[in-house]
Amino acid sequence: MTVRLPADLRGLELVVTRRLEGLLQGDHRGLLPGPGYEPGDARVYEPGDDVRRIDWNVTARTSRLHVRDTVADRELELILAVDRSASMAFGTAGPKEDVALAAAATFGFLAQRGGNRVGAATLEPDGRVGWLRPRAGRDHFLGLLSRLARPVARDGGGSGRLDAALARVARLARRRGMVVVVSDFLDPGPWERSLRQVAARHETVAVEVVDPWEMELPAMGVVTFSDPETGRRRTVDTARLGGRYREEAKRRTSDVRRRILRSGAHHLRLRTGRDWLRDVLSFAVDRRRAARAVGRQM
Repeated sequence: MTVRLPADLRGLELVVTRRLEGLLQGDHRGLLPGPGYEPGDARVYEPGDDVRRIDWNVTARTSRLHVRDTVADRELELILAVDRSASMAFGTAGPKEDVALAAAATFGFLAQRGGNRVGAATLEPDGRVGWLRPRAGRDHFLGLLSRLARPVARDGGGSGRLDAALARVARLARRRGMVVVVSDFLDPGPWERSLRQVAARHETVAVEVVDPWEMELPAMGVVTFSDPETGRRRTVDTARLGGRYREEAKRRTSDVRRRILRSGAHHLRLRTGRDWLRDVLSFAVDRRRAARAVGRQM
């Protein structure tokens, strides 16, 4: 599935919301930690109780009207740390920056639907790290997405350091919550120490965005490539380079995953040209189920 993001960010909200309803079948309320309300104990209805909380199953079994109390989870503060360095503009099945925006939007919509606060740290090509303070509300989140949706610079004007963005998140995100790091992780680092600091305090998901050509180079003859971050050019014979390139790509992606997991973060890999929303939601549902399984064992 080719990634085609709606030009209107409200359209993106509609896409995510529709797929949430279709894929999660009501489970999205408790998909991420935070105030989605978890069902508690059932009790006999009393005048003044919210009729929306009537438990019809218990009512049918007992022939008395029952309501089910709810237990509110702690409020969630979500920080989206998004890589906007020049390499994110690359993509043969759509630019990686589109997938990054989609991933950030999906996690953000999941969080803000429950009334949680959402903020962002952005890694810019010139090395600056932008910071948008966490706030609640749909208008704030749509404004945040508008900032993230600005086109990534493609002029090879340098590259930002992922470590700097993570270090700022570790410094400014004081309230325990969730951090979603979205990057292609082409920065060789070192970024593990800062990621470890973030993961030690927050539930952390590292979303790695890759393009098929970064995994396997097609045989196209002699081609001149340009590094989008440094502007350096190199001419190679793709037919002769293919095997070595594929092996190096496997080594690099395995190394990135190992470093992420060793830092204590969860790892999610998204590819351009695939159904990004299904991959994100499948990951989130799996994490939720794993958390519930652990809770039942305690």
